[in-house]
Order: sequence, then structure tokens, then C-alpha cells
Amino acid sequence: MAAAAAKIAPSMLSSDFANLAAEADRMVRLGADWLHMDIMDGHFVPNLTIGAPVIQSLRKHTKAYLDCHLMVTNPSDYVEPLAKAGASGFTFHIEVSRDNWQELIQSIKAKGMRPGVSLRPGTPVEEVFPLVEAENPVELVLVMTVEPGFGGQKFMPEMMEKVRALRKKYPSLDIEVDGGLGPSTIDVAASAGANCIVAGSSIFGAAEPGEVISALRKSVEGSQNKS
Repeated sequence: MAAAAAKIAPSMLSSDFANLAAEADRMVRLGADWLHMDIMDGHFVPNLTIGAPVIQSLRKHTKAYLDCHLMVTNPSDYVEPLAKAGASGFTFHIEVSRDNWQELIQSIKAKGMRPGVSLRPGTPVEEVFPLVEAENPVELVLVMTVEPGFGGQKFMPEMMEKVRALRKKYPSLDIEVDGGLGPSTIDVAASAGANCIVAGSSIFGAAEPGEVISALRKSVEGSQNKS
């Protein structure tokens, strides 16, 4: 089975929200594969960010893959609005979907979006195995490497055990990491088997964001060539 391709996803939460269209365009020009959109409801996590209206506005200005991470208590309420808004990927949290993930995956796919599942640092990785192995599976697993809710936090290297476990079981799965990723932490994540890299502060805070995007990609591809 072929290795899952490297995908670098700047986290738009760290961009200048007042100039979101220009920021999205700049990231794509600098080599971003996806744009990571953090949707928080102020309930599942304490922070409140964006919802479908912002995705809809941004979609008018970009053809980019909008990788939406739903840090919300009721992800099923968001499926239809986000699909209409133009979301590409819809990643929900296992912690709020233990009873209805089958229906959720089905509705996400029926609306033409790509389903993913995410887990908080305290959630055992085994909880997502059934979703990857289901008849109608998720197509991405997002391992949070910080406690979700706010940008700019410190990377938790102990989360790499989860990434290693997933990569060993699922050689071609898209495995995404999010939280504290940048030039100083990328090699650990890439060598554990992560191929989708979400990075906010380290890209947007850099003097040359394009160089950071390219360094993240090189690390993932370098690790894949070694393994």
C-alpha cells in the first residue's frame, strides 16, 4: 500500500481573520495543501471561533480544500450547514460521538464531505479503531497534540504513541496532528507516521511562512522515504 501523501494545513485560527480571503490565498500560493478551519462552539471547548457563515464567505474566494475540525458538542447539527457552506473535510470528536458515529459518517459522506475523527489528549487511541475499520469508515484520524480550544500551545510528544499505533495498523490512513507543530517538533511527528500536519503560530508567525511549509513537507516525505 502506498504511503499517505504529505499534506500541510496552515491553521487559519492563527491568520488575520479580518483578511481571511487574502490569508487563504497567500497560504495556497506558498504551498499549503489544505486550509485547516477550527470550528469551536464555546461548549465542547471554552473558546468560540467560526461557523458555517465564515466558511461560506471564504469559499467564495478560494478553491482550496477546507479541512474543518469540529470542536463542538453536537457535530450532527453542523453537517448540513457546513456542506452548504462548502466545507471539504468534516472531522468530529469521538468524545461526543460514541453513540452515533455510524450515522454521522454516513451523513457527512452523503453531503459530499470527507469524514474524519479526532481525539483529545486524554482519549485512548483504541476508541477510534472501530471507526477506521467500519464498513463505512472515517478517512482521517486527527490526533490532538495539545488540549483543543486555543492556539499557541506546547506540543505534547507523548501523543506520538497514538500516531505510531495508528500508522502500524493502517499504513495508508491519513493521520493528522494538530497542536504545537513547527520546525522544532515536526521530525518527531513525521517519524511517528503523521502525514497531515496542522500548523498555526509556526507558519503565520514566521518571517518566511513558505519556508516553514516546505520544511514541514520535507520532514514528512523524508520520514516516509526512510520507513
